[in-house]
Amino acid sequence: MSNKTEEKTDIKSLTLPQLQEELKRFSEPAYRAGQLYEWMHRKLVADYEEMTNLSKAFREKCREAFTCTTLHAVKVQESRLDGTKKFLFALSDGNLVESVWMRYKHGNSVCISSQAGCRMGCRFCASTLDGLERNLLPSEMLEQVYAVTRLTGERVSNVVVMGTGEPLDNYENLLRFLTLLTDENGLHISQRNVTVSTCGIVPGIRRLAEERLQITLALSLHAATDEKRRSMMPIAERYSLDELMRACTYYFEKTGRRITFEYSLADGINDAKEDAEALISLIKPLNCHVNLIPINPVKERNFRQSDRRAVEGFKNKLEKNGINVTIRREMGRDIDGACGQLRRSHLMKQP
Repeated sequence: MSNKTEEKTDIKSLTLPQLQEELKRFSEPAYRAGQLYEWMHRKLVADYEEMTNLSKAFREKCREAFTCTTLHAVKVQESRLDGTKKFLFALSDGNLVESVWMRYKHGNSVCISSQAGCRMGCRFCASTLDGLERNLLPSEMLEQVYAVTRLTGERVSNVVVMGTGEPLDNYENLLRFLTLLTDENGLHISQRNVTVSTCGIVPGIRRLAEERLQITLALSLHAATDEKRRSMMPIAERYSLDELMRACTYYFEKTGRRITFEYSLADGINDAKEDAEALISLIKPLNCHVNLIPINPVKERNFRQSDRRAVEGFKNKLEKNGINVTIRREMGRDIDGACGQLRRSHLMKQP
């Protein structure tokens, strides 16, 4: 006997035109799709029962035909240092994902996950320690933003796809998520307020460039020589820095959007004067911005955070060579702040 739940359409992953097509078989007036879409993507309701201007019979039809993805918080941590909140959400199949809510002067930002687990294997990251479980659906990415909004009661103005997972390893679902997130009929978050981070999947960067979106692409670089990058990031075995830089140039040519290079500073690994010089040589020809990140220590890894003097010295050297650079403000350091830490600590406690 087949599982009826598996046959249902995931309604929150449908664009408005797709939803209109789905509802044609219900013989409902065309405006019903707009009402449903508004309840889900603008009013952010968690259940059909809350859609009060729809008849009970219609809501029942929807319940039978569609799954309405809703995430529930298993755990919430709040930083006593800066008010940052980290959420651990349960998916319908028992998998767990985490999201981070951060308050800035320019508005509230949410960092979401794109996969349950990760298979990229970056040596300094907790997200990848248990491998990849599965890709997240567009609705599951959206619901992280929606659930955080419901739980905090505050509007989200910036979304960063920089949590657990490699977004370009989940390309089609990522693209649908971006379409829904920025749709004028939903939250209508500006593409310019969305950042997607990648560890450097070259074909994915080139493919994303062809979409000509106005999002910010952030590249996890972390080393400026192929040898050193291979020691930190297995993806570097597949794509050289030369290939990566050419893909970044292509992205800028297609979109007009400068690349952000993420560079996590680890004591004695990639924070020396020669590392800064190699980075300058590598990226100076590009229209880019460098985000220096004091690495968030993970107990299963042996990377230590660079001291303040090393971080400032690295920044100054880049600036003197005309490179735009900032030091990322550390958020949620006291609440398993690094990607994957909360999820992993929860999993480790499971019997």
